[in-house]
Amino acid sequence: MANISTEAGLRGAAPTVGIAATRWRAGALLEQGAAFTQLEAPTLGAPAAGAAGPDSATAGGERFDVVVIGGGQAGLSVGYRLAREGLKFVILEARERIGDSWRSRWDSLRLFTPARFDGLDGMRFPGSKRGFPTKDEMADFLEQYAAAFRLPVRTGVKVDELTRVGQEYVVTAGGTRYLAAHVVVASAGYQKPKVPGFAADIDPAIRQLHSSAYKNPSQLAPGGALLVGAGNSGAEIAIDLARTHRVWLAGRHPGHIPVKYDSAVAYHLVVPLVFRILFHRLLSVDTPLGRKARPQFLAHGGPLIRVKPGDLDRAGVVRVRRVGGVSEGKPVLEDGRRLDVDNIVWCTGYQPGFDWIKLPIFDASGRPDQYRGVVAGEPGLYFAGLPFQHSPSSAMIHGAARDARRVVDRIARRIRAGAAVQVA
Repeated sequence: MANISTEAGLRGAAPTVGIAATRWRAGALLEQGAAFTQLEAPTLGAPAAGAAGPDSATAGGERFDVVVIGGGQAGLSVGYRLAREGLKFVILEARERIGDSWRSRWDSLRLFTPARFDGLDGMRFPGSKRGFPTKDEMADFLEQYAAAFRLPVRTGVKVDELTRVGQEYVVTAGGTRYLAAHVVVASAGYQKPKVPGFAADIDPAIRQLHSSAYKNPSQLAPGGALLVGAGNSGAEIAIDLARTHRVWLAGRHPGHIPVKYDSAVAYHLVVPLVFRILFHRLLSVDTPLGRKARPQFLAHGGPLIRVKPGDLDRAGVVRVRRVGGVSEGKPVLEDGRRLDVDNIVWCTGYQPGFDWIKLPIFDASGRPDQYRGVVAGEPGLYFAGLPFQHSPSSAMIHGAARDARRVVDRIARRIRAGAAVQVA
């Protein structure tokens, strides 16, 4: 059943309203009610937000219109839009330097999209449009972007807790509290490395690490290496390791883009078609096709983008079935084979890692219950950069600007609505 647009009504017979549209409308009503309550608290005889006694959790904190948690591409894109609205905001980044989340990844990593698609609102990516930026070049670009637009980023600030007191959110980081009626969580959904429970039963003599800790082949012991997880990270690291180690790649093949990735055809046709149309528009939470594909993307990721099965074969990578358990300290495949390897790299993804958010906003899977970044039942709380927040591109560079525009537009409308109530 198709959803109607949530931004405009239709005349004539009452349309069928989908779940997403219903949630959006409910959130809008909650936001309007919260704004009215906060502004009219003195008239109604209730204490205004933040007006409690000196023992209140809000006493002594720094106040902003908006607090943004996370200073990657999503957080900086939100900051750019907030600055254009003239709002008072701060961006809190846990790393010591903007872009360090990119710098910390494996040495040979390059972006999957040419530089032509890697800019952010107001600034294109420097250099050749057809080149594929390295992870360090992407990190430096984010740093330059923040400087160019004078975005108020505070680095080295790790958020310990997000709570709400009345109509005001309290963000705690060490001994500092940041107070705001609006908070945008832009720290993505890749916070805690995920490994299966049976990893603890692996022989201690086998060196294990998660892909988030992998940098280059020198980290591994001599001998064979098993990569568990055949998605993009697993395939790319397998190619990197195959130069120095015998490599097995375990997992279901997720499919691949069947075109040479650095060809003229890919640059002019395939990349725009896949990233700008398929991953950006056709597959979204607002389309039947996108809603059907979303669980697959969240559970297993998308198809291989750069590496092809033939590339793995030519590099000498042995593709095997999924790892199903452990026997006598060795990994065992689903077909019963036991592999005698010296290293295991777990390319098994991440847990959301939002346990520091002390609010009832999570669904049964542990993910935030949100629609296109707007959290159901928590007026003023938003997300940016989540996997498939709107579409697959939400967690990619070129999707950051679109999702940021939507979230900041909702914030600005909420603030204007509150101001109109106050004037009236």
